[in-house]
Amino acid sequence: MSLELAVVAALFAGVVIYAVFGGADFGSGFFDLTAGGSRRGAELRTLVDHSLGPVWEANHVWLIYVLVMFWTGFPTAFAATMSTLFVPMVLALLGIVLRGASFAFRKYAATLGQARLFGAVFASSSVLTPFFLGCAAGAIASGRVPASGQGDLFASWLTPASLFGGLIAVGTCAFLAGSFLLADADRAGRPALAETLRTRTLAVGVVTGAVVFAALLPLRSDAPTLFAGLSGRALPLIVVSAVAGLATLALVHRRRYAVARGTAVAAVAAVVLGWGAGQYPWLLVDELTIVEAAGAAATLQGLLVVVALAGVIVVPALTYLLWLTQTEAWTQH
Repeated sequence: MSLELAVVAALFAGVVIYAVFGGADFGSGFFDLTAGGSRRGAELRTLVDHSLGPVWEANHVWLIYVLVMFWTGFPTAFAATMSTLFVPMVLALLGIVLRGASFAFRKYAATLGQARLFGAVFASSSVLTPFFLGCAAGAIASGRVPASGQGDLFASWLTPASLFGGLIAVGTCAFLAGSFLLADADRAGRPALAETLRTRTLAVGVVTGAVVFAALLPLRSDAPTLFAGLSGRALPLIVVSAVAGLATLALVHRRRYAVARGTAVAAVAAVVLGWGAGQYPWLLVDELTIVEAAGAAATLQGLLVVVALAGVIVVPALTYLLWLTQTEAWTQH
């Protein structure tokens, strides 16, 4: 494996991890948003607070990792991306900031009105942030980020491929969050809440699957390079994702929530990997390849050293945190 491919593989590993853990984090906002009124939705919102509380900040470590790897290892592509996709990226960043602040403030709201306001900001930001990130990914995948100069600030991402990318991102995050919350509710001994989440998760999964199929037709004409890759070298990964998604629906239907969480993770990881394989060897589709976009060899070598150190220092700590939040003792606490 060449140096450039090693670095982009490390970068994309961060994308996959953020899509899984950050995706489940964002998707919880959908269930918060649709929980109902203050009294009817209280139990579900309490579960969301309990599930996210220990990990919602830790999940963004992967976003920082991805951005640092991107701008350091592939500065030309990073500059082009941020210049052209300034609008959706800023809106996504605003959503992350508002989401985090409102999530924290809701716990200390002095009145019910304040709690409702902060809750609404948290839930809506949780839905809008993955939408804009999905739009940005769609713009890159459809070849609308020019390697030199700045592309159109709006036309670059207000396209069928980008808008479908945003909708799929929202649906995928919600489906993933549903599988995580279901397992938490079941482990905490809350069967009524688990049944409510089960119905909504199944509905989200079916709708998201329908959106994915609906996106195939515009994707073929709007992002032909990506479509060719998805129907070629990336097809096995797409099949794995589809099978894992269907398995998750079946497991949720049969109330096998702990196993369903694993298949949901597999479905999301496979589809993100399929996206990467589908647009290979392009970093900016039809504009800049991975090799062309790579920085100096010394910089890439330094990044790989940092990745190795992070694997030794950061990953064990995050793994322990996730394990701690999933133990029976923690749930009872």
